[in-house]
Amino acid sequence: MSKTVFEKIADGEIPGNIVYEDDICIAFMDAFPLSKGHTLVVPRKPIENIYDLDEETGAHLMKIITKVANAVKDAFEPAGLNVIQNNGSFASQSVYHIHFHLVPRYENEYDGFGYQWNQDPNERSDEEKKEIEQMLKDKLDV
Repeated sequence: MSKTVFEKIADGEIPGNIVYEDDICIAFMDAFPLSKGHTLVVPRKPIENIYDLDEETGAHLMKIITKVANAVKDAFEPAGLNVIQNNGSFASQSVYHIHFHLVPRYENEYDGFGYQWNQDPNERSDEEKKEIEQMLKDKLDV
C-alpha cells in the first residue's frame, strides 16, 4: 500500500513545516492554509479515520492538539480557533489518514473558511429522541 502525503512528511520524504513531533504524532503547517497559523496534527502510523483510531493514540493526539492550539493562540492571538476532523469523502476527507485541522480565525480578515451551522429542520418528538438515545446507548453498552 502506498504512503499518504502525511506519512511522507512524517518520514522526511517530502518537506513540511513541522512545528512539533514525537514518536506518536507530528504537527505541521497546512500546505494550503485557510489562515495564518493553520496547522495539522497527525498520527505517524497510518490510521484512515476516527472509526479506526485507538483510544491511546486518540488521547495522545488530543493532548498535542491542545498544546499546539495554545501555541497558535499565544503566537498569533486569533479571535477564535476551529478544530476540524473529517471522516469519509462525503464529510470532505481528502487525505485518508486521520488528521486534525487547527484553523485560527481572525476578525476582519478573510480566511477562506465558509463554516456554518444549520440546525436540522426535522423536529424530533420526545419519543423519537428517546429511541435515538437508546440506540446509541445500546451500541456503547451503557
